[in-house]
Amino acid sequence: MSDNTGGTRADDPWNTIDDLWKWLEADQPVGGREGLLLRMLKLSEEVGEVAEAVIGAIGQNPRKGVTHTWDDVEAELCDVVITAMVALRTLTPEAREVFGRHLARVAGRSPGG
Repeated sequence: MSDNTGGTRADDPWNTIDDLWKWLEADQPVGGREGLLLRMLKLSEEVGEVAEAVIGAIGQNPRKGVTHTWDDVEAELCDVVITAMVALRTLTPEAREVFGRHLARVAGRSPGG
C-alpha cells in the first residue's frame, strides 16, 4: 500500500482508502445495515482518542499528568480522517468524487474561496 517514503500508491490517498475498505469488508464480523452503522460509530471512537491525546498532551488530568505528545494528537487526527474516508467509501463507491465535490463547495463558500 505505501512506499518507504510515506507516500501512498500513486500518491493518491483514495487508492489506499479503497485497499483499506476492501480489507475491512472482507473480514467484518457484522455485515449489512448493522455493519454500516458500526463503521460510522467508529468515527466517535477515533474522535474520543483525539480528545484523550489532547488532554494527555496538556496534562489536564491531574491524576495522570502528561501522558501524550502533540505528535500523538497529530496521529489521532490522521486516524479520524482515515476513518471518515473509509466510512464515506462504505456508503458509496464514488467516495472520491463525492468528497471532491463537497470540498469544492466548502472552499467556494469560505472567505479565501
